[in-house]
Amino acid sequence: MSTITLEHAPSATERVPPRHGRGVRFLLLLAVFVCAACGLVYELALAALGSYLIGNSVMQTSVVISVMVFAMGIGSLAAKPLQRRAVGAFALVEVLLALVGGLSVLILYVCFAWLRIYMPAMVAISFTVGLLIGAEIPLLMTLLQRIRRQEAGSAVADMFAFDYVGALVGGLCFPLLLLPTFGQLKGALVVGSVNAVAGVVVVLWIFRRETRRGVQAALLAAMVTVLGVLATVYVLADDIEVTARQQLYRDPIVHAETTPYQDIVVTQSTAFTGQPDTRLFLNGDLQFSSVDEYRYHEALVHPALSGKRSSVLILGGGDALALREVLRYDDVDRVTLVDLDPSMTRLARSFGPLTELNEHALDDPRAQVVNADAFNWLRDAKQRYDAVVIDFPDPDTAAVAKLYSVEFYHLLGRVLHPHSQIVVQGGSPFFAPKAYWSIVTTIGAAGYGTTAYQMDVPSFGNWGFVLATLPTERAPSSPRLAADAPSLRSLDGEVLAASTVFPRDRRPLDVRPSTLMDPSVLEYTRHEWQNY
Repeated sequence: MSTITLEHAPSATERVPPRHGRGVRFLLLLAVFVCAACGLVYELALAALGSYLIGNSVMQTSVVISVMVFAMGIGSLAAKPLQRRAVGAFALVEVLLALVGGLSVLILYVCFAWLRIYMPAMVAISFTVGLLIGAEIPLLMTLLQRIRRQEAGSAVADMFAFDYVGALVGGLCFPLLLLPTFGQLKGALVVGSVNAVAGVVVVLWIFRRETRRGVQAALLAAMVTVLGVLATVYVLADDIEVTARQQLYRDPIVHAETTPYQDIVVTQSTAFTGQPDTRLFLNGDLQFSSVDEYRYHEALVHPALSGKRSSVLILGGGDALALREVLRYDDVDRVTLVDLDPSMTRLARSFGPLTELNEHALDDPRAQVVNADAFNWLRDAKQRYDAVVIDFPDPDTAAVAKLYSVEFYHLLGRVLHPHSQIVVQGGSPFFAPKAYWSIVTTIGAAGYGTTAYQMDVPSFGNWGFVLATLPTERAPSSPRLAADAPSLRSLDGEVLAASTVFPRDRRPLDVRPSTLMDPSVLEYTRHEWQNY
C-alpha cells in the first residue's frame, strides 16, 4: 500500500475540464449517495444483530449509534492531513470500509457464538466503521472542490443533500429489501461489495488523469481483493452461519431463519423419555419443548374457554399450539390468530415437526390467520370475541413491552363482549416475580378484574398466567374447566383450584403498572432475568 502515498497534490489547473464538470460532479455526488446508503446499512445491521442476539434493543441501538457518531468525529479530524492526497485516501477509506462493514455481521456473530466477547467486539467494530465513515465527508468535499470551486455553504448543502437522501434509501432498503432477500449476514456482504465499487471505481474514473498509474493499479487491486474476500465469504456464508449458530444450542438445529422481525430456530433431539424433543427458539429464547408444551398450552387456553366461546381471538401464538387447544371445542365457530411474523405462521403450517405438534391447526377452516402488529390491529378491529388468548413472548424488548401496557389492554376492550374472558401468559412468578405481578397490576389498572394462577412446566419452571374479565362483570373466580372440556393430559379441576395459591415468597408485590411512556414491565423483566 506504500505506493498510495505517492499520489501528488494537484495544482489549481489540474482539475476535470469545465465542459465535463457538471456531469462529473453529479457522478461524484452519486457516489456520496451510495456511500451514505451503505454506511447507514452497516449501522442498522449492527443494531439489529445486537437486538437479536442480546435483546435490549434500546441499549444496543444507543451504543451502536453513540459509538459510531463519536468515531465519525474522530475520523473527520483524522482525515485532515489526507486532503492533499484526497483521491487515493478516499478510495482507500472505501476499500477498508467495504471490508470491515461487509464482514461486520459475520465477525460479531462469530464473537458471540464462539468467543463470548460480543459487546467489546461490537464497540470495536462500531468505532472502526464510524471512523471510516467520518473520514469520507472531508475527503469528498475536497474532491468536489477540485471539480468546481464553490462557496463553502453551497458545497456543504449539495454534499449533505445527497448524503441524507442516500441515508434514507439505505435505511429503507435494509428492512424492505436486504433482510428479506439476503438476510443479515449476506446482506452486509452485498452492501460491502457495492460500497467498494462505488468508492473506488467512480472516484478513480473521475480523477483518472490526476492519479498516477501505480496508485490506480494498487487501489484497483485492493478493491478486487476485497471483492474476492466478500464473494468467498458469501459463498460460504450459509455453512459459516449454521456452524456458528449451532454453538449456541445444545441440540441439533433442524431449521433456522432470520426474518425482519426475529431469529427463528428449531432444534430436535431425543428426550430422556425416549421421545423426540422439538424446541422452538425466538431470538434465542425458548418458546416450547414438545415434551411438556401441552402443560403450558392447556393451562393457557382452557380456563379462558370455560364460558362462551363461539368466537375466539388469539394474539401471538404463531406456532399454532394454542390454536390446537382452542379447536378441540366443537362449538368454536371461528378463531382469529394475529401474529406479527408471516414466516412463523408459514413455518407452523408447513414444517413437519411443527405441523405434527399443532395437528395441522392452521388448515382448519374455522381458523383465520392475520399477520400484523397486534397493537395496531386492535385499533382497527371491528369484530368482537367471546374469549381472548394472549400468548406473546416475555416483554424483554420495547416492541413487546407495549403489548403488556395499560393502553394495550384498553384497546383490547374494543373487541370484547361484556361476558368475554381473557387470559394472558405472564412469565415466571418464581424467576421474574416483579415482572409477573406488574403484568397483573397493569391489567387491573386498565379496569379488568383479574385472577392470577400458576403452573409448573418442566422446560420453563414455574410459570404464571392471568385470567381477566371486563369491569362490567365480576372478577373471575378460580380458574375452572368447562363441563364439556375435552380430555386433558395435565389439568383437572383440583389442579386449577390449587393453581391460585402462591408460596409466601412469591405472593403479590407492590409494583408499578406498565404504560407506553413508563414500560416498567420491561425494566423488571430485564433486571430479573439477567440473573438466570
